[in-house]
Amino acid sequence: MYVAPVKNGKFNNQEGYIINTKEVKRTAINTMCTLEQRGNLFFLTLTGDDEHRFGPTLMESIRSALAQVKSQATPGTALITTAHGKFFSNGLDLAWAQAAGAPSFRDRLSHLLDCFKPIVADLLSLPMPTIAAVSGHAAAAGFLLAISHDYVLMKKERCVLYMSELDIGLTFPDYFMAMLKSKISDPAARRDVMLGAKKVKAEEAVRMGIVESAHDSAESTVEAARRLGQQLTGRKWHGEVYAEIRKAIHSEVCGLLGLTHRAVVAPRL
Repeated sequence: MYVAPVKNGKFNNQEGYIINTKEVKRTAINTMCTLEQRGNLFFLTLTGDDEHRFGPTLMESIRSALAQVKSQATPGTALITTAHGKFFSNGLDLAWAQAAGAPSFRDRLSHLLDCFKPIVADLLSLPMPTIAAVSGHAAAAGFLLAISHDYVLMKKERCVLYMSELDIGLTFPDYFMAMLKSKISDPAARRDVMLGAKKVKAEEAVRMGIVESAHDSAESTVEAARRLGQQLTGRKWHGEVYAEIRKAIHSEVCGLLGLTHRAVVAPRL
């Protein structure tokens, strides 16, 4: 991976962990990341007003939440991921990567990418439908987190999808590239996103086929995600069958993530 010099910037380095909740009850230990279950819907929320950058602790927390969701999956459950504040996620925690000085930056950046990779794998192998309710900016790894879900819903105003790597001097990891190719089918749209570093607003993202629908507010985006989740859970699909079909659809990225495909027979006739 080629890494061009990165200018110093203002980044947040927040840490947190997932808490266990049942139904609509939760006990907040900090304000970084929460998981709760509302009926058949799991809500994973990045909380607070920071940029929700992915550092080692936050990524471990997200993985813990996804493991908990997987362990409680039943036919007719779904996951909705959302975030509070101006950002869905502004990508990897580059401040953490820079904190040890220039000689260690490349190693720390590689470590972050290695830690983020299993999150994508967890989402692609999760035995239920997944929905990202994007009500703030989603940049770089934040963009990738969003499109690692089956459906993306997005707020219209003050909200963009942005692959910033070209602007900050980074190449794309192989699994980033494979996911972007799998999720953005139009060559011109892929060019604009990856070779143009285009900041894509919701309605244009709908036209590009990246986003399902655009909404007027954060609240209406999450509410639309909830309605979609209810529709999907009503089908009561077999989770393992759903996950294996998803992995087959995204076979290239799954190969890079080390996910294998297997046949599952769960007849409902």
